[in-house]
Amino acid sequence: MEIHIIDTGYFYTDGGAMFWTIPKTSWNRRYPANDKNQCILTLRSLLIKTDCGRIILVDNGIGNLPFKQKDQYPFFDLRDLNQELMKRGVLPEELTNLVLTHLHFDHCGYTLIKDRHGAFQLNFSNANHWISEAQWNISQNPSPLEKSSYNIDETFKETVSRKLQLVKQETILCDTVSLQTQNGHTQGQIVVYIHLPENTFIYAGDVIPLASHTSPSWIFAYDIEPLLSYQEKIKILETAAQQNQTILFCHDAYIQYGTVKKINSFFLKAYPYQDKNIL
Repeated sequence: MEIHIIDTGYFYTDGGAMFWTIPKTSWNRRYPANDKNQCILTLRSLLIKTDCGRIILVDNGIGNLPFKQKDQYPFFDLRDLNQELMKRGVLPEELTNLVLTHLHFDHCGYTLIKDRHGAFQLNFSNANHWISEAQWNISQNPSPLEKSSYNIDETFKETVSRKLQLVKQETILCDTVSLQTQNGHTQGQIVVYIHLPENTFIYAGDVIPLASHTSPSWIFAYDIEPLLSYQEKIKILETAAQQNQTILFCHDAYIQYGTVKKINSFFLKAYPYQDKNIL
């Protein structure tokens, strides 16, 4: 089993949006911001090579096609995901599974590419595309509060449908990789569990995007149902603390992964460490 973290670039976003009701005097001690109150986030994907021959990619950043949100968020130091995969010995067509935790623009941008004739096609042409049924449905007609986070048009829907696998309940991709769904940030966000004999790794997506979000009440302002986000996060953190599981953070520009500890009713922030399984 190999687990590769792939960062395909960075962007700025408002610090208040990242921490909602938490005062800046509190969150700024744990996550830095510039003089414009902007925090740097990373675009993080996960490549998993299993012992049974599966090659799984989790999320795929913003892509290299035009999209409306580029005017809202300053992106920088972007890297081509396909090239990053090839550096790790994987061609895009060799992927067996693509897991999209959800369909917000910063998690699914490399799903489609244009061929030499300008036609859209699947970037990972041989991979089954795993998306939760709830997320697939809501992306077709999102609420006004969430609409700006999606770039799902008819071309995307028609093209992805060719390899679409809808996740309706806990799903086993192979002996070591399973998918569960959580709500709160958005409906039906997938959380990926990687089970190894010595540890379990959790790619929590935007349920716990930063290490500082391991404090349960520290919630995204982007979350559609904040109370539900809090409740879903508690479930993940309880098990992670009890079993010393490792949480991977999809947007943290400073801490890629870590563990949590619980004292009484409080979860302490993630403790980063170096794991031999993560490359």
